Amino acid sequence: MRLFLVILAVLGCSAVVAPAALGASPDAVMTVELITDEQRDVAGKETRRFTLAGIHWRGPGRVAFRTRSLEGHWSTWRPAAPEDEDGPDPGSTELRARAGWRIGNPWWVGPSDRIEVRTRGRVGRVRAHLVRSTETRVPFRTPAVTTTPPIIPRLSWGADESIRRAPPVFADQVRFSVVHHTAGRNDYSRGEAAAIVKGIQLYHVQGNGWNDIGYNFLVDRFGAIYEGRFGGFERNVVGAHAQGFNTESVGIALLGTYGSTAPSPAAQDAIAALVSWRLDLAHVDPTAALTFVSGGSDRFPTGVPVLLRGVSGHRDTGFTECPGNQLYGRLNSLAVAAAQIGGPKIYEPRVESGEGLVRFRARLSSSQPWVVAVADAGKVEVARGTGTGTTVDWTWDSILAPAGRYTWTIRSGSARPATGPLRVRGVSVPLAIQALATTPEAITPNGDGQWDAAAVSYRLTVAANVTVEVVDAVGVTVSTAVDRVWTRPGKHTATVDGVNLPDGMYDILVRARTPVGLQVEKSTSLRVS
Repeated sequence: MRLFLVILAVLGCSAVVAPAALGASPDAVMTVELITDEQRDVAGKETRRFTLAGIHWRGPGRVAFRTRSLEGHWSTWRPAAPEDEDGPDPGSTELRARAGWRIGNPWWVGPSDRIEVRTRGRVGRVRAHLVRSTETRVPFRTPAVTTTPPIIPRLSWGADESIRRAPPVFADQVRFSVVHHTAGRNDYSRGEAAAIVKGIQLYHVQGNGWNDIGYNFLVDRFGAIYEGRFGGFERNVVGAHAQGFNTESVGIALLGTYGSTAPSPAAQDAIAALVSWRLDLAHVDPTAALTFVSGGSDRFPTGVPVLLRGVSGHRDTGFTECPGNQLYGRLNSLAVAAAQIGGPKIYEPRVESGEGLVRFRARLSSSQPWVVAVADAGKVEVARGTGTGTTVDWTWDSILAPAGRYTWTIRSGSARPATGPLRVRGVSVPLAIQALATTPEAITPNGDGQWDAAAVSYRLTVAANVTVEVVDAVGVTVSTAVDRVWTRPGKHTATVDGVNLPDGMYDILVRARTPVGLQVEKSTSLRVS
């Protein structure tokens, strides 16, 4: 074991400070080189005090550190805890910012002025990012959306908007959540909680080189919820919290370490409320399982399908103990609690388009009446389907709808409506019944199975409800072979049984009708003798 001592005292600063000097702001990050490729002896540097520490190093070895409080008390040795998969997705500029470095978790250590590090195995350079994050007292602003749980916005916890490196990136959808713990002390005060969140932002941006704080939301042990990465907490902001799984996920981090310590009831309630609201925005069932294709991580290479849950833990996506055994073991119960919060919910809405046909499907959390509505660009409703149950399944025949942009909406009682855009290209093929024929054209039914029935064949150009009837010489329907059956475009055959038909000439009438009222019919003849 090698021990490298760095003395940090409230004196002049001879350490490397990046990117903001401490004198310019009460909150800043000091980057201190503890071990270099040329330096292998005990190193000492003098700098100002800090409240949060994160260690970076090169090489496969391990690094531990301890800090001394302003009162002179040394902490226990803590593993630097590399989270190689706790970060941006492969190929992103965020990930390239610290290529080659192993990145440790940010640890809230409280006001401190000294740090020691020690290494095991092969370790090259070691760098400490020391953050000074002060308490911020900004009035809390209640979210405008009343169904949203109370969320402390970035302004209130003191986010530094000037250090963000790039605009946010948005995903098309959210499919699941990933729960983390941040590491660090669990005995922080209410006043320190916002400072921890701010310190994590400073470390992620100025230490790790990421665009912004990596998590979408953070929760403290008192049950307060904090807005994370910039971009709007109702939008699908891509975070930097689960490498290869950031797109289409929501990253939620509980402040503290939960390997052997259980999360507080207030924290659990807050996570359940947050998951319930945020996944309901995306119409995701918290208790559902799903398959997600990895974007690339050490555990799951690019393209590997991974079975996840609506409420997954970080260890489900990578080689890590995060979010700790005590928190991870409660994720299923938190998912169930999240699903039970609030009223009915609409899950997994999806739209499938075909040749003139548009199918709408969804699941409901309980049996409810439901409505599917389609509106044009002028917000005029052009189609509607209704039903009752736990499954929404309705098909719209858009054959008569002009080409253009439409909006679909699924509603069910007090559930949050599901809505989305729909583009109708228009179908140029008119509804028609073609190639109608009866084979044979004459039958002699006597019950012996020979010439007792005739096959009616036809081709349908557009999907429609089809009826095939046998009509006598005075126009009375005497038999129905097909009764309003939804039929797709293509060739079809119906059977007309003549055993109970008196001798004579009959018309075989084929009628097709679309849901929007377009109807055509065509007939052929059949002799019974």
